[in-house]
Amino acid sequence: MPLNAADRDIPTRIDGYGDTFGKLYEGPFERKPDGRRAGGRIRGSVPHGGSKVVGGIKDAIAASGLTSGMTISFHHHLRNGDHVVNQVIGACAEMGIRGLTIFPTALFEVHRDIIPHIKSGVVSRIMGSVNGPIGQLISEGGMEAPVVLRSHGGRPRAVMSGEVRIDAAFIAAPTADRAGNISGRAGRSACGSIGYAFTDAECADCVVAITDNLHSHPISPVSIPGIYVDFVAECERIGDPSGIVSGTTAVTRDPLRLLIAKYASGLIESSPYFMDGISFQTGAGGIPLAVTAFMRDAMRRRDIRGSFGLGGITGYFVSLLREGLVQKLMDVQSFDLDAARSILDDPNHMEISADWYANPWNCGAAVNMLDVVILGATEVDADFNANVNTEADGALLHGIGGHQDTAAGAKLTIIAQPLLRGRIPCVVDRVHTLTTPGQVIDAVVTEFGVTINPRRKDLLDSWQEFRPGCDIPLIPIDELAERARRLSGPMEPVRTTDRIIGVVEWRDGTVIDVVRQLER
Repeated sequence: MPLNAADRDIPTRIDGYGDTFGKLYEGPFERKPDGRRAGGRIRGSVPHGGSKVVGGIKDAIAASGLTSGMTISFHHHLRNGDHVVNQVIGACAEMGIRGLTIFPTALFEVHRDIIPHIKSGVVSRIMGSVNGPIGQLISEGGMEAPVVLRSHGGRPRAVMSGEVRIDAAFIAAPTADRAGNISGRAGRSACGSIGYAFTDAECADCVVAITDNLHSHPISPVSIPGIYVDFVAECERIGDPSGIVSGTTAVTRDPLRLLIAKYASGLIESSPYFMDGISFQTGAGGIPLAVTAFMRDAMRRRDIRGSFGLGGITGYFVSLLREGLVQKLMDVQSFDLDAARSILDDPNHMEISADWYANPWNCGAAVNMLDVVILGATEVDADFNANVNTEADGALLHGIGGHQDTAAGAKLTIIAQPLLRGRIPCVVDRVHTLTTPGQVIDAVVTEFGVTINPRRKDLLDSWQEFRPGCDIPLIPIDELAERARRLSGPMEPVRTTDRIIGVVEWRDGTVIDVVRQLER
């Protein structure tokens, strides 16, 4: 098997994926865009005075022309509160449609209802993030074709380059009108930004808006205009907005994690980027939110005003906007209901597409304007490579999200996490699955201090200038890994078969790693 540039064995052909010749990862910035943008078919409008509203989900599926073997897409802005994926796949099963490729931006615990449809053959392939029970099923060999994992930027790149063709996009629409205009900002299922659905709407052969809040034409404001939407279907409920906040969306109170956040904030403050106009993304986990809180204090203390906050936006970022500590929020996904309300009311809270957010093959991805990003990982290794896809037991339980994109785009990329989770080391000699290469990760921050990638001599120099005024330890990566080994004790290696159940693509579409089936 050939080795790619990340020193990973990649077969020349992967069953259910295809040939990898010409698709091996070459480096974070080596592959350049080529060709022309792909798009959906040209469609005519409804007759004069007509309506795009059909009877329900089954009527919309029939009207879309969906047949067995096609590819359908979904967005995940309702996260663990989404009802649309389950309803559409269930309807397809009842209509006798089989062999579908589903192309979601992410699947969650709530989507465990499609597992019987995977086992029965209604769904034969998944291209998208898999979290929780579906990931466990795939890890144990529950699908014939490997799941294809792409970043939030790699996904629109794959569509716009023609690598993936969407036959029908089913868009959960918190509000829609009879002409097909869609908004995520209002309605009982309001979720704020629906930026991950923009590319699907623009490029799918057929677009169906599924809503529980149908209005007369026209609604305002509009997220996705009706010029891209073929049909509108009503259902009783597209989801439960309380599920948007699934996961950690509160500042940690754990003293150890607060210490990590304090150290990470100190690293940012010591960097050349902590100045007026700083831009940053910190995410929705307990540690990143605590970093946001510490940065707020530092910005007030040093009278710093930021330019923009990016990515999945939380109420903590909304408070920075309201206090004037950042000028704009660029929101591809609203992570809580405070953010969903803010995007409705504040013109400086901008809704952006995943393409604009993170696609490496456009002329202005927002991630390339980032100064600082705070990320997590399940593992980091001695070469600063990060794994965000598999757990310590090798199970494929997480998607990539914007990890690769923000790491590659930001001037300062920090992984902030405890050295151990339970007895499981988070710093290892070699990560089990490589998601994001160490060339684009600048520092690891744990409760033991700050570890700076030796590639970043400029950061080391700025740290040495800053360090006399602080008490944050600087620790080399080898020492950190050795400390993790001592604290965790001997770890059993993950036992897998040779069968590949997941393909991890770098954001440019090359294969950076593969995930193999767990031994039973």
